[in-house]
Amino acid sequence: MSSMDKPVLFAPWRMDYIRSLEKPEDGKCFLCLAAQAAAAEQEQRLVLWTTAHSVVLMNRYPYTNGHLLVAPLAHKAELADLTHDEICDLQHQTVRAVELLKRAISPQGFNIGINIGRCAGAGVPGHLHQHIVPRWAGDGNFMTVVGDIRIVPQATEELYRELRRLVPTI
Repeated sequence: MSSMDKPVLFAPWRMDYIRSLEKPEDGKCFLCLAAQAAAAEQEQRLVLWTTAHSVVLMNRYPYTNGHLLVAPLAHKAELADLTHDEICDLQHQTVRAVELLKRAISPQGFNIGINIGRCAGAGVPGHLHQHIVPRWAGDGNFMTVVGDIRIVPQATEELYRELRRLVPTI
């Protein structure tokens, strides 16, 4: 089978992500922009809620449906840079985010983690953030294994509206 005979999966939304790595919006961190978003622009930035120390938002380029990010409001790169209150709030908002996802999309498990430094996978190495990735039994299907492709079964905007509706319940 030649390379011309292999199936092609188009993911045109990926180009937005690739371009965002080259040229961040106004040279600013997308997490800082989300943290500073006025109420009218929170949906555009996928912000679910903010607290005195943290912002919780959907990942625009998710690993799976419901992939959320929790970040301190302050642009800080290292765990040691966070205050006690920021560390506690980061974890508290992670717990809230997990509860929200359980109610909204019923995952069977979660991967939760922080990538510190570009070599560790941090896409935004200057602004620490925690990933919350919902998981389901069997979600490691053949597309992920053979094609390094992820399938996200729900439109981001649709899930955003559902999560925002449920935020007051957590």
